[in-house]
Amino acid sequence: MMTETENLVLEHLRAIREQMDTMSNRILELTQRMGNVEVQLANLSVRVDRIDARLDRVERRLGLIEV
Repeated sequence: MMTETENLVLEHLRAIREQMDTMSNRILELTQRMGNVEVQLANLSVRVDRIDARLDRVERRLGLIEV
């Protein structure tokens, strides 16, 4: 009876370890994906800033805004 209990506990511990490994891998993947999203957002922000500067320059040349 004691051996069956020990085996049952070991089985549960192995299952928990397996689930923890899976969760750890998923967290790592999500962290990497979030990093990629941050880089893309930063690049997009730079592009929008450039467009804004170009638009200001065009408006100044056309006399639509005061210098």
